[in-house]
Amino acid sequence: MLWKRIIKWGAPLLPFLGMLLLCLMVVAVFAGTGDDREQESTMLESTTSSYGSTGLAPEIERFRPIFEKYAQKYGMTAQLNVIMALSMQESGGRVLDVMQSSESIGLPPNSILDPEKSIDVGIQHFKNVFQKAHGDIKLTLQSYNYGGGFIDYVQARGGAYTKELALSFSSYQASKLGWVSYGDPSYVDHVMRYLQVTPSAGGTTVASGNFKKVMDEALKYQGNPYVWGGASPASGFDCSGLTSWCYRMAGVRLPRTAQEQFNTAKRVSETEARAGDLVFFSGTYAGKLITHVGIYLGGGKMYNSNDSGIEYSSVTTGYWKAHFYSYGRVLN
Repeated sequence: MLWKRIIKWGAPLLPFLGMLLLCLMVVAVFAGTGDDREQESTMLESTTSSYGSTGLAPEIERFRPIFEKYAQKYGMTAQLNVIMALSMQESGGRVLDVMQSSESIGLPPNSILDPEKSIDVGIQHFKNVFQKAHGDIKLTLQSYNYGGGFIDYVQARGGAYTKELALSFSSYQASKLGWVSYGDPSYVDHVMRYLQVTPSAGGTTVASGNFKKVMDEALKYQGNPYVWGGASPASGFDCSGLTSWCYRMAGVRLPRTAQEQFNTAKRVSETEARAGDLVFFSGTYAGKLITHVGIYLGGGKMYNSNDSGIEYSSVTTGYWKAHFYSYGRVLN
C-alpha cells in the first residue's frame, strides 16, 4: 500500500527531520523573545509624556544632562520631565542622593554619595515600577514613594490609581507595621506641582504651521530696545517676552520665561532644527540653567531680543555660539 511505501522510504530521513524540527522550534523561541523585548522597548519609548516640567530648582536643572543620559540608556526619555519632577520632590537637588534611590537597592537613606549614581539607580528603579504599573504615571509615582507593594494593592482593587487607594494603603501599612504613618499619601499631588500638561508629540509643530504668523508679529518690533521683564508691545520685550507674545499671536501659548519654555519644548538636534523652532542659551547671566531664547530661522540664524535690541543674530558664531545650549520644538 502507498502509506507503507511512504513509511519505508521516509524512515531513513526521520532522524534528520526530527533535528530540523527541533532547530526550527529553537529559532522560533528566540525570535519570539527578541520580538517581546523589541515590543517592550517600543512601548516604553512610545509612551509619550503629556507633561512638561515647571518650577524646577536650579539645583535639579544642573543635573539635566545626567538625567537625559540615563533616561536614554534605560528607554525612559519620554518620561524625563516626570523623573525630574519626582527628583524635585525627593531632594530638590540639595543632597547627593538626588533621587533618594539608596533604599531601592537595600541601603539606608542617603547612602549614595554620588549624584550620577543616584540618578542611574533611581531611573532604573523608576523604570521597574513604571513597567509593573503598565505605564500609569500616577500609580508609578505613588509606588516610587510607597514601594511596589502598592501596585499589587491597587491591581487587586480595580487596577487604577486613586487618591483614596493611596490613603487607604498608607493606613493599612501603618497599622500593619505599628507606625504612626506610612509614606506620603499626597506624593502624586506634590510631584504634580512641578509638571504641566503639554500637547502630544504627535501634534502639529509651529515650524510646520505657524512660522509665518510668528514672524509677521515679531518683525513689527525689529529695532526696538531690550526691556528686562517686558512681555507686550506696551512694555517692550525681553527675550522670552518676545517669544511668548509672538507665538501667542500665532495661536500657540508658551510659558513666560526662557527656562519654562525650554522645559516644555521637545528637544531637537541641530540637523533636525527648522524655522519656527526655539533656540536656547545658557550662562548669559547668573541664574537658571536656560537664560536666553530666540526664534530659530534656519541656516544658523535667529531672531531675538537681546541687549542690542530686537534683531537678527547668528547662532553659530561669536557670543551666541559660546553660550548655545540646544534647540527646542514647540507643539500646537
